[in-house]
Amino acid sequence: MELQSPFTSFLCARSPSNALISRPFCPRNRPFFSNKTRSLSSSSSSSSSSSPASSVISEIPTHKVTVHDRQRGVVHEFLVPEDQYILHTAESQNITLPFACRHGCCTSCAVRVRSGQIRQPEALGISAELQSKGYALLCVGFPSSDVEVETQDEDEVYWLQFGRYFARGPIERDDYALELAMGDE
Repeated sequence: MELQSPFTSFLCARSPSNALISRPFCPRNRPFFSNKTRSLSSSSSSSSSSSPASSVISEIPTHKVTVHDRQRGVVHEFLVPEDQYILHTAESQNITLPFACRHGCCTSCAVRVRSGQIRQPEALGISAELQSKGYALLCVGFPSSDVEVETQDEDEVYWLQFGRYFARGPIERDDYALELAMGDE
């Protein structure tokens, strides 16, 4: 007997004959990494089927993503469906791009958008101000059109993001505080 997690059980219903019922978001029916992404939509009047409950499969738009990797001196071009993260799709096609956290919280995968648009609702590592200046995170970015981007130096983006908070002039060494901290040595 096959084990299922509660999440999988919720999304993947079974019929009385114990056969898997096809649902659009069932992890067994639709792998996360796929070059062809499909979704179900209701049938139109031009459908050949007379049943109102029938479905038509439509393709999710796919966009060309061009990444100029400054650190490695390489240009990558690949296709990404609108509903998948750019970094994950690149990795599924054996393309190596910079990353660290994979959750949109750091600046390791930061890029500057040259043309096109990236939707990034979960990008916590880039402020709204930097996003408006054309910065994006590949790990949580979805292409909204054909996109051309350039990787950035992580330290540069980090400085733009947080520098004004940490750079308040030179740090003065406090030997007395250091002696207190090291106390028992």
